[in-house]
Amino acid sequence: MENQEQLALLEELLLARGPAGQEEEVRQVCRRELERCCDAVWQDAADNLIGRIKAVGVAPDEAERRTTRIMAHQDEIAMVVKRIDPDGRLRVAALGGAFPVNFGMCPVDVMGDTGTVAGALSFGTMHGTSESSQSMHVLQGDVQWNDVHVITRYSKAELGELGVRAGTRVVLSRHWRKPFRIRDCIAAHFLDDRAPVVAALVAARRLAARREELHGDVLIVLTTNEEETNSGAQYAARTLPGALCIALEVGPIAAEYDTRLALDPIVLTGDEKGYYTKRVSDGLLRAASRCGYCPQPALMPGFASDASAVLGSGSAPQAGCLAIPTENTHGYEVIMQDAMQACAETLVEYLVSLQ
Repeated sequence: MENQEQLALLEELLLARGPAGQEEEVRQVCRRELERCCDAVWQDAADNLIGRIKAVGVAPDEAERRTTRIMAHQDEIAMVVKRIDPDGRLRVAALGGAFPVNFGMCPVDVMGDTGTVAGALSFGTMHGTSESSQSMHVLQGDVQWNDVHVITRYSKAELGELGVRAGTRVVLSRHWRKPFRIRDCIAAHFLDDRAPVVAALVAARRLAARREELHGDVLIVLTTNEEETNSGAQYAARTLPGALCIALEVGPIAAEYDTRLALDPIVLTGDEKGYYTKRVSDGLLRAASRCGYCPQPALMPGFASDASAVLGSGSAPQAGCLAIPTENTHGYEVIMQDAMQACAETLVEYLVSLQ
């Protein structure tokens, strides 16, 4: 998959809406791509999408025993309806690790049962006084979820008829999802985790072409609910063969982590859920170096991934995390346009050298 094809796929995935628990649009695109190169593709009971690439020249039982699970998540940060006010305003809460500032005042799609309802996320007026607590919070830069609402111009009864209720997902509108080029970078909401998903799909194609070099099967596991509970990854780790899970993620750029915006992949050594398996992290660092990159080892106590979740719960005995350097994580994110390629190259090099 060449660079322009990767960017086109990224845009298609960014335009697909995928709040936790409702990732169907993302899954449809990913299934099409996996079916082009995998020996088998299926959806499990947790709605994870899984593609198997079989090792050639290894006994089937041994190849299955040595399976590696590569995880990238389908879902995105979003909002969920908490209640509907009598005047039809939607009161929303975070779905995933988000604050109102992550979205700003923006167009939204309310994903009702019978169709999508257009709306606008509102922080209220910027011209209020101390008489209005909402205006004061906005002016002080302390906007919380109880300060915001969604304007739809429907009544509460009309919204009920459209299947909008507590639990309905609210996402950034497609109107604002198209990626934006900044010189050698790409900017967009939800590069977490769409860019790593592209890297996983690129790697799948390359591994399929080099399956004779694999010493074990590879499962591309596109997980659900990472931003909320990691439930998709937990289920996959318990039910799929293999001992090793590697998460593909976005890697925050921060001075405290000594990370920088570059092609050079970030290899996490630990995060808020614990420390990754050292030999896995070391192997990923060496693989990136062999590919000509200067990998960025990082310990990130303010971060977590599917891999650290399954390692911390004991669902997987070994785990690692390979990340694309990303500015503005959980906001208007920025990556270098060739960073997905660098991530895929590093992953493939690691897997074909895994003994």
